Amino acid sequence: MAWNRLASNSRLRPRPTLVVPRPTNPPPPPHLLGRPTTPSQPLHRLLLPLSQIRFAAAATSSSFVRLLDADLSWQRALPGRGRWFASDASSAPVPAGEVAELVEVPLAQTGEGIAECELLRWFVSEGDQVDEFQQLCEVQSDKATIEITSRFKGTVHQIHFAPGDIVKVGESLLKMIVGDNQVVSHDSIASSSDISLGVDTTGPLGERNAPRGSLSTPAVRHLVKHYGLNINDIQGTGKDGRILKEDVLNYAASKGVYQEPLSALEENIGQVELPVGGKPLLETHEDKIVLLRGYQRTMVKSMTLAAKVPHFHYLEEIKCDALIELKELFQKENKDQYIKHTFLPFLIKSLSIALSKYPLLNSSFIEETNEVIFKGSHNIGVAMATGQGLVVPSIKKVQSLNIVEITKELSRLHEMASNNRLSTKDITDGTITLSNIGAIGGKFGSPVLNLPEVAIIALGRIQKLPRFDDEGNVYPSSIINVTVGADHRVVDGATVARFCNEWKCMVEKPELLLLHMR
Repeated sequence: MAWNRLASNSRLRPRPTLVVPRPTNPPPPPHLLGRPTTPSQPLHRLLLPLSQIRFAAAATSSSFVRLLDADLSWQRALPGRGRWFASDASSAPVPAGEVAELVEVPLAQTGEGIAECELLRWFVSEGDQVDEFQQLCEVQSDKATIEITSRFKGTVHQIHFAPGDIVKVGESLLKMIVGDNQVVSHDSIASSSDISLGVDTTGPLGERNAPRGSLSTPAVRHLVKHYGLNINDIQGTGKDGRILKEDVLNYAASKGVYQEPLSALEENIGQVELPVGGKPLLETHEDKIVLLRGYQRTMVKSMTLAAKVPHFHYLEEIKCDALIELKELFQKENKDQYIKHTFLPFLIKSLSIALSKYPLLNSSFIEETNEVIFKGSHNIGVAMATGQGLVVPSIKKVQSLNIVEITKELSRLHEMASNNRLSTKDITDGTITLSNIGAIGGKFGSPVLNLPEVAIIALGRIQKLPRFDDEGNVYPSSIINVTVGADHRVVDGATVARFCNEWKCMVEKPELLLLHMR
């Protein structure tokens, strides 16, 4: 009976009505004027049908979704709401025609102590579609060549720098349009810090798309920067007012900062006629200023620091007759066409064995704390001359490699250095340096320390010289001069002499290397 009375009371009790404050609606759209009006439903009754409609896009026509959206447009104005409802904001698709985002892609920190990089080349152009992690450009720091990839998927909107420019860390490399529909508002473009986009936002909407005359390619902007001109003062003659190279040169000539080349007739005036193959008597020799970049700037810093360190040099000569015979035998029996045996891998391996007995030569000195760090790995650097300057990539963990493995790694580093493709890992963490200057020429050298390493070795060229045997007879011998430079704050001459004796014994009797192979 009690249950029956309770059920009867609940049926007779009026249901509470949910009152939701509703803001003033805008005038209904034209397509709704003739539709009969129905009483508004509470907001909680609209949530479920709308959610079902939005997540059943495959079964619902887009026209009905737009119709429902127009009828319920007041819900977007509620405080704290997203594009749709709060529960659907994270999963709601971007409606067609919504404004995409214009983002800047800055140059990130490429390594410790790197403040700027030189832009080498672009892999993309303005207007290109870019996927996430796609290569954008290639830059070179003081230490390595690095490829910059995209964090976004979108379209390249504007490129700020041209190849050869110096870009500081944090500066924007380019702007990208991120979004599916690739529509950017004029306010976003106008707020850009780079005015060279050429979009005038002061006029009516129909006039905003007209270029102001400062549209240009990165190469043209680089030329404008080279002559110190203001790109907004140059009248473009290209399509849509685009500034061309000729426009910049003509404007620079009018300002007196660029001299147009003389015609062929003007060049011949006043020139003295000479016999065939001769040169004009009057030649102009002008000074040329070249900005040091990349590896050359690194060399300036490292050599300036090394000049302040007290160091000494120890010279020794090593007979290479047995090494020459062994190298010729290896080359004769070589079946791999990609391997070419040279003397350097033998010298590197024997050097590693000598370092195992004298680890002080494989250390680094920390001046601030007066500490010597004995390195566990023999990462032997080899100085290489490239078109971009001197670079010292290192062969890692030589103590664990055989001669064939050293030969392959040395060949790889040579190829990467020639193509300016060395990575940061290749040129860092060296423990001792070899400078094979004899491969170019010279009997011996006096190398400068590659800090924080405490030793560096220069190899002269191998030359045939007369020598005396124990009985006083003269015989020819292949001799290489070795010069060891050492940090005298840490290493003394006696240690270097003993180290050289050990290394010399391994080179003059290469069969002893077999005792130390693993």
